[in-house]
Amino acid sequence: MAKISSGGPRWIGIPARVFAMTFVFTLLSFAVALLLSILGTVVYSQVKHVAPNLTFAYRYIAFPCAITAGTIVLVLSLAMEIRHHRQQKTLEGIERVS
Repeated sequence: MAKISSGGPRWIGIPARVFAMTFVFTLLSFAVALLLSILGTVVYSQVKHVAPNLTFAYRYIAFPCAITAGTIVLVLSLAMEIRHHRQQKTLEGIERVS
């Protein structure tokens, strides 16, 4: 019986998956941080009886949180994808030998 091989794991898919996941999680973290910062800004403005400054929420809270989360996701997903690639390559070698 002949074995069908998929050609093994390829390096070309790693950057695409890493950047796609980084982009999605960065957008998600920006949206959540922006929502929470706008709510916090509105509550603060109601307590202090001043006009809410929503540009503060964008510039100084949501954007830095999204950049930080994006950097963390980039590093972690890159490490996970490389580990997965190396594991698949090793398992394929073991399968080939046996």
